[in-house]
Amino acid sequence: MKKKPLTNESGEVRPLTEEDWKEFRPAAEALPSDLVSILPKRNPGQRGPQKRPTKDQVTLRLDHDVLEHFKSTGQGWQSRINAALREAIGKRG
Repeated sequence: MKKKPLTNESGEVRPLTEEDWKEFRPAAEALPSDLVSILPKRNPGQRGPQKRPTKDQVTLRLDHDVLEHFKSTGQGWQSRINAALREAIGKRG
């Protein structure tokens, strides 16, 4: 059976299937060795250098209705809370 292409005619990537994931190989097996040698060496889950200053992780108690309001706006709600706090102190990101 012929494999289904990962992209359509316009270059859009289709959703991956379980079969697609099973076909993936590590970069060291799929790429030329000279390219692999210049790739950054990181442990799984390790982040690269930060492009912007990192943020501080805190525990913060918010009223339930405030939290639900921001969560109901979808993905990125934490960034929107940060933006609202910046606005409250008169700063822009």
